[in-house]
Amino acid sequence: MSASFSGRHRKRRKLKAEINVVPYIDVMLVLLIIFMVTAPLLNLGVDIELPQSNAKPIEQQKDPVIVEVTEDGRYFLTLQGAPPEEIDEQALMAKVGAFVRQNPNVPVLVAGDRRVEYGTIYHGMVLMQQAGVAKVGLMSAPGDASKPAR
Repeated sequence: MSASFSGRHRKRRKLKAEINVVPYIDVMLVLLIIFMVTAPLLNLGVDIELPQSNAKPIEQQKDPVIVEVTEDGRYFLTLQGAPPEEIDEQALMAKVGAFVRQNPNVPVLVAGDRRVEYGTIYHGMVLMQQAGVAKVGLMSAPGDASKPAR
């Protein structure tokens, strides 16, 4: 009887308290690859060279307010055909803000010398926004039709 009894005696397997992490590692590596590929595409700024154009000018009913930015960073203001006057930043914001409040539909354009850094022109646009101008346009000279656009 002891011989038949010993045959039924099974060895109990010990439970393993391990987590299989291989699938988690696979998912992590796939996500890492996806983020490495997409991260360079998320740049906020792109270096561009603006082209010259022979576009037709926009027809406007009112004379625009023109803010000119010179090569050395000075501002000149032209209000509805008056001669340009040199003006500092605070006075520029005050005058343009008051003029736009009286004439909300008047176009406001920023004209920059082609040798001016774009950051200086952009600062002029920020000043216009702080003055309460809803839309600011960039003004340019028409390109030469004989030269190809760059």
